[in-house]
Amino acid sequence: MLTDPEHIKLADRPLVVCDVDDVVLQFATPFEAFLTGRDLRLLPRSFKLTGNIVDAAETVLDALAVRNLIHDFFVEQERWQTPFAEAVDSLHGLASEADLVFLTAMPPRHAEVRRRLLDRLTLSYPMISSEDPKGPIVARLHGGRSLPVAFVDDMLGNLSSVGAHVPESALVYLPPDVAIFRFAPEPQAPVLRARDWLEARQLIEAHFRS
Repeated sequence: MLTDPEHIKLADRPLVVCDVDDVVLQFATPFEAFLTGRDLRLLPRSFKLTGNIVDAAETVLDALAVRNLIHDFFVEQERWQTPFAEAVDSLHGLASEADLVFLTAMPPRHAEVRRRLLDRLTLSYPMISSEDPKGPIVARLHGGRSLPVAFVDDMLGNLSSVGAHVPESALVYLPPDVAIFRFAPEPQAPVLRARDWLEARQLIEAHFRS
């Protein structure tokens, strides 16, 4: 089951748990293009989608309309979403010495399409699709093992959740270079900020060797 961490069996080696949207696969940039095709646009004034999507008259769309747009985008994600530079090679490199698990907050009803897209990109690593807090999920996966663990995400709330439940984890913040993230809060220690996948990989590998 793509929603249950119990289906994942780890080997006796480090663990990397990685978010997908705007970490492995671009989300904000293709979502803006998706909106343009519907005569809508993202007008960032705060760090959220709701309240920042407007129509041609600059009328703000309500929360239900935004949820429906995100649903439609995920239905068509194979058409829109592509990996960030160096993401695929970096993940393959990490997977040569660690178990790699994708933990995506995308609604589980879209999980099969996401699984197909990742497989097409040669990223056939185990995946969990869940809208539950990420900290308890990573804790269940890791199971208190004495081996190193690292978590990569673009949302500081998710990194905080994992830090609270798996305090020994390396916490890597990998935000995309897009306008809406200018409104995101700044990370605080022990979160480590990475500019790109090359730096993220270096931070994770350094944690494995520390």
